[in-house]
Amino acid sequence: MIEPVEIRLYRPADRADVYDVCVRTAAAGGDATGIYSSDDLMPDVFAGPYLAFQPDLAFVVDVGDRVAGYVIAAADTRAFVERVRQEWVPAFTSKYPEPSPTDAPIVAMGVGPERMLVPEVDQFPAHLHIDLLPELQGQGCGRALIDTLRAELARRGIPGLHLTMDPANLPARAFYDRLGFVELPSGTLGISTS
Repeated sequence: MIEPVEIRLYRPADRADVYDVCVRTAAAGGDATGIYSSDDLMPDVFAGPYLAFQPDLAFVVDVGDRVAGYVIAAADTRAFVERVRQEWVPAFTSKYPEPSPTDAPIVAMGVGPERMLVPEVDQFPAHLHIDLLPELQGQGCGRALIDTLRAELARRGIPGLHLTMDPANLPARAFYDRLGFVELPSGTLGISTS
């Protein structure tokens, strides 16, 4: 494990590091740097809205000189989707007006936040994204991030959270299984916060 390691609440100064971690883990857990027309594309879909709208549920792994991992979440997926639709999508579509064939599937996710409304959203109203750089994986940081998030959601009275993941990322699936996430009928993974 990189020393020192601290799990703490996200700060605005961490944004560039969070974006870097996101792109460096965006290819089924591998590095997506240079794959898309902009290295900001994946983080603009999977990190930026959370940092903008729910920074109180963004926790990072601080390794002293940088952030090397994070968990970000939305407490109320329905409300989050509406806010993303109203406040994030207009600027996003201006930034990516004519996506290349490579970018198009990711841009479609960015302009379609309703994809987050899984059938089980009422039972598991919160959802999360988590990413760790390879040097932190297998060191307990991922578990610590999820435990921190679950405790905060439980404190707020939110009964459960869900996530979707790339099925090609088998190590991530094994990680979620070890933490007690279960596959829901929709194929989404869910867990209670208590």
